[in-house]
Amino acid sequence: MTHEMVATLRPLLAAEASAEAHATGAEPGDLEQAVWVRLLERLGTDGAPADPQRWLRRAVRAETRRSRRTARFERPYGAEPADDRRPGPEQRILSAARHRALHDAVRRLPGRCPRLMAALLSPRDLTYREIAGELGISQGSLGPERSRCLGCLRRLLSPEVAAHEARG
Repeated sequence: MTHEMVATLRPLLAAEASAEAHATGAEPGDLEQAVWVRLLERLGTDGAPADPQRWLRRAVRAETRRSRRTARFERPYGAEPADDRRPGPEQRILSAARHRALHDAVRRLPGRCPRLMAALLSPRDLTYREIAGELGISQGSLGPERSRCLGCLRRLLSPEVAAHEARG
């Protein structure tokens, strides 16, 4: 296939593929690629078509029909596998390791910080009033206490985070 033929046919193929693709729900780029492959195959067996533009239009329509036929037999997934947001085994293992590291660091915190952080991380989603009642402290001191505990936790975790980032 000569560069001249490609340069001549490229705009026509793009226009034809675009016009046909939207009617069938196919991607124009997929149709273009399929027609280029057909042209290469033809050049290898029968040589260049006598009327390349006419051949190209026919090839686009033939590929469109083929695409339509195959689409009838295709069944969509319930969810697109590539877009599946559910974590795979690797993500679950890494997530579990992060949770263990966090909970280990929380247990090493000083004073009542472990209890406070456990209450804040609780799946029961406690309110500040409930947490203050559980810990026996005033609700007003809960914010400053939480800030102090988070600072300690940040200092505890920063070497672990740095080590993890150096490995990963």
